[in-house]
Amino acid sequence: MAPVRIPPIQALQAFEALARLRSVTQAAEALSVTPSAVSHRIRQLETQLAVKLFTRGEFTLSAEGAAYLARVREALAALQQVPGRDAQAGAPTRLRLAVTPTFSRELLLPRLALFRHAYPEVELTLQVAIPGAHVVDGEADLEVRFGTGPFPERESMHLLADTVCPVCSPDYLHEAGPFDGFASEQDVGRARLIRTPLEPWRTWFRACGIQRPEPASGAQFNDLGLVLDAAVAGFGVALTRLRLGRGWLDSGRLVRLSPQSVPSPHSYYLCWRPGALERWECAAFVDWLRQAMRDAP
Repeated sequence: MAPVRIPPIQALQAFEALARLRSVTQAAEALSVTPSAVSHRIRQLETQLAVKLFTRGEFTLSAEGAAYLARVREALAALQQVPGRDAQAGAPTRLRLAVTPTFSRELLLPRLALFRHAYPEVELTLQVAIPGAHVVDGEADLEVRFGTGPFPERESMHLLADTVCPVCSPDYLHEAGPFDGFASEQDVGRARLIRTPLEPWRTWFRACGIQRPEPASGAQFNDLGLVLDAAVAGFGVALTRLRLGRGWLDSGRLVRLSPQSVPSPHSYYLCWRPGALERWECAAFVDWLRQAMRDAP
């Protein structure tokens, strides 16, 4: 039997760099070669493997490319470990992720088993981040941030946008309603509005043409999950992100007051310090989370 032909290490490095940086020019700079050399090595690797590693547009990985990238990063990481020089040889690869509480509970944790199965050698530590304030309990390799971006001293990737809609508990609707779409001055004036600096009411007011300033009184919370729990408890009407609040709505704990929704000016971003993606485990998590959020309903 003929021996298996292993792809050249230069081609594997070019593939990993291009998948991480999404730019032939930047990959060439990282590898200290010319852009044409990177392109040549990618073509050489695809020819040898007989698969298309990238789809069209911004060097998005194909399904085969994403699967192969995980193996390539493991192999490159193993080759970087020199016996006798690493006191931590054999220790798990650790990755510290700072994430906002409600995003973690509702969107990340239900999918995180897929990452653990794909990368069992990565030991993941989750740390709490205060949404909007970008305050982290300890140093993190990657951070999920909520806001408008960009963020000083951080590189970032847009993760998830959302739309907002007013919601309340069925009991509060029975008590204070009915509300005809919650799109008029009269409806808003009859309701207790739950406040949060993370999702101001002015987004809804402007969309509905309501000439009213941001509420200056009433219950206020700095976590979106607490806002929704307060609405369940009958505090009043909350402006919720529909993808984030899907669990509350699907369970019937909250009901929408309007069939309409409007885009939120805020999004979730994954952030890191420059140079962090040179570590294969950081780059692997960025690629995985990008795809996981792209597939999120």
